[in-house]
Amino acid sequence: MSVHKGQCTLSLMKNITLSADADLIEKARAAAKSENTTLNAAFREWLESYARKETVRAHRELMERLKHVKSNPPYTREEMNER
Repeated sequence: MSVHKGQCTLSLMKNITLSADADLIEKARAAAKSENTTLNAAFREWLESYARKETVRAHRELMERLKHVKSNPPYTREEMNER
């Protein structure tokens, strides 16, 4: 979440602790460095992507539950603007 005040942007972030094999962490740091980023930034990017998957899954489930609903043909521009 970001808070905008004038020209200053404050990001509110929460720290978490993760556990992983030390060699894996070092390999991941090296990979991030080769991509001109940090392991922390790469993890935040992955976390955003992972969270979006849940949103996509929920949307697909909703569409599946509503697939029996038939929609009418689209309205004409005139019909949409009628009052």
